[in-house]
Amino acid sequence: MPPVRVLVVDDSIVVRKLLSEALASSPEIDVAGTASSGVIALARIPQLNPDAVTLDIEMPGLNGIETLAEIRKLYPKLPVIMFSTLTERGAAITLEALSLGASDYVTKPTNSPSLANAMEQVRRELVGKILSLAGRTPGKRSPVVLPDSRDFTSPIEILAIGTSTGGPNALAEVIPRLPSDFPIPTVVVQHMPPLFTRMLAERLNSHSSLLVQEAESGKALQPGQVWIARGDFHMAVARTGTGVALTLNQESPENSCRPAVDVLFRSVAQVYGAGALAVVMTGMGSDGCRGALHIREAGGEILVQDEASSVVWGMPGAVVGAGVADKICPLEEIASQIVRRVSASHPRTSAEAAAARR
Repeated sequence: MPPVRVLVVDDSIVVRKLLSEALASSPEIDVAGTASSGVIALARIPQLNPDAVTLDIEMPGLNGIETLAEIRKLYPKLPVIMFSTLTERGAAITLEALSLGASDYVTKPTNSPSLANAMEQVRRELVGKILSLAGRTPGKRSPVVLPDSRDFTSPIEILAIGTSTGGPNALAEVIPRLPSDFPIPTVVVQHMPPLFTRMLAERLNSHSSLLVQEAESGKALQPGQVWIARGDFHMAVARTGTGVALTLNQESPENSCRPAVDVLFRSVAQVYGAGALAVVMTGMGSDGCRGALHIREAGGEILVQDEASSVVWGMPGAVVGAGVADKICPLEEIASQIVRRVSASHPRTSAEAAAARR
């Protein structure tokens, strides 16, 4: 199979060189060319026919957001990875880029002791994303076989969601569609660095009828709340004297991730057992698979996003491949499936039903 051809777009010659050398170190990637501006990038795409583009956000003239918009008009399926700064402004613009169709992002190295260290950091983060988005992830997809259907009789007490690549847009499709009277708390792990998770929570909160917040250790879980795991912290749930509260820690990464979905799902299985509803959406890798197995073994239900609507079917595909998923749904149906399942397990009293009919 030929290597993945990448166009590197950045106004800094130093960054172009760093990215080009970092990517060229992988035999599976060929740096087809570079561009110092958005205008040049748009001219070079039809000449080079790249399989993926890395795109700087802050550029003079046609900036990254404007260049992305043009790329999406002309090449709607071309993977575009934004190269972002780890700042509040960088986080806000990156989330805007993702909402406009960027495939993923990486953050520029900060406080690296050497150029070699910075190159290794970029290579580690970027190569896997490029290969995955270009459909070059190794391994043959197993046929989709769902396990035998199960009857769920326990009331759902918590919704736990795990996602990564493509997750911000997937969450924007699901969370705002949960009703204001949603009777259970929701906990979410989205693989993102610090600052980005807070901005994501704020963005989702502005479009949702539920209260969406970045996680804080010790906060009691209440119906109608949505908690987003804090960047660089694992999030879990734990029983307290009066209920259930969030806990945060900086223990070792799992699946190269912190926060990790597996950490959250394990704690959800332990605390809620058959009262857990877990959802695994688009993302690279297999984070969430082992945690989903814990939830299934405890009697909880597992819902996953289908391959066609996922940016990358790594995480949900791993759950399906392990025989753990109870149902596979396109993204546009996930919110309605959640509401249906939760509503069925929380029948309203006759007085509430009468009030709803009036």
